[in-house]
Amino acid sequence: MITAKLSQERLAELIEKFPHARIAVVGDFFLDKYLDCDPTIEERSVETGRAAHQVVSVRTSPGCAGVVVANLASLGVETASVGTASVGKLSAIGMIGDDGEGYDLRNRLNELGCNTDHLHTAPDRMTPTYLKPRNLRDASLAGEHDRYDTKSRSVLTEAAEVRIIQSIDALLPEIDALVIMDQIEDRNCGCITDTVRHAIAERAAKWKDQVIFWADSRRRICEYRHVIIKPNEFEALGRQEWLPGEEVAIETLQQNIEKLRREVEAPIVVTRGSQGMCVSDPDWTLVPAVLVEGEIDATGAGDSTSAGTVAALCAGATLAEAAVVANLVASITIQQLATTGVARADQLPEQLALWHKQQTTKESP
Repeated sequence: MITAKLSQERLAELIEKFPHARIAVVGDFFLDKYLDCDPTIEERSVETGRAAHQVVSVRTSPGCAGVVVANLASLGVETASVGTASVGKLSAIGMIGDDGEGYDLRNRLNELGCNTDHLHTAPDRMTPTYLKPRNLRDASLAGEHDRYDTKSRSVLTEAAEVRIIQSIDALLPEIDALVIMDQIEDRNCGCITDTVRHAIAERAAKWKDQVIFWADSRRRICEYRHVIIKPNEFEALGRQEWLPGEEVAIETLQQNIEKLRREVEAPIVVTRGSQGMCVSDPDWTLVPAVLVEGEIDATGAGDSTSAGTVAALCAGATLAEAAVVANLVASITIQQLATTGVARADQLPEQLALWHKQQTTKESP
């Protein structure tokens, strides 16, 4: 098994091409809504005597599939002018509610330069939202209050499925990559239903020479076909539960991935937490992680990994090179506490230098 490599010169070549990428993200777009509460002015309810947390500011940002868009935009993959031509484009495909959260989500995506013409609304659905109250005076993870989740819990209608598939068909001739974000755990309640997943597989087989297809899924990653998939080491074994600190032996992982690759009929990228990644394309390549010190917040780390990989693939990277870029991106985002982090392209060279130093140290006797 070989270990991935990436030079500073090669990274610079890839970064230079990021703005030219044309990427659509289809799936479950959430709104991350932070309520910053100040405990120094906390009140007590006259009626119940319970704490009345005082909200002094509200922050909103795109979540789940929106985190992929946010990181792509931060890396430079957005509409940009080169001479008289406009190159690079981000598009969102999905279904949200006709509500205030949907309004905020659409505005945040538009601010990132993302086209939301294919982010459809349905009056019978609520926009998926993570409501995150937190202590304004404590920036650490300990400052987070209990979270309130609004998710889609009804089956997506056939009419909505048709609209999503039609949007995919409309954008395929115009894009370099389609990122599939299947985040709703209840089957067929999110935007990537069985019907939509089957339609994507058909189009991936047809467009494989023109468009990069990349999928991430919380529950159904092994059901994708003809699409590059990103399971973690447990999902690659068909498991949905695992214990903190548990790891899968590399020999066991390789054996199962070879079988899974034959079923998927596409390359596979396996995430392994602090151990980095493994890439099967079809040769096995180890991609060590960038080790970071101090407190971390893994919220959105997988989404930022998807963004980094796909941006690099659109720039012409091999899958192993793209996985290195993904690790650089994730190592930056996890160090941003109390928010869903993003990484900038100009931060990547410093992280790559750190990665090189860590690999050299490992190799030293």
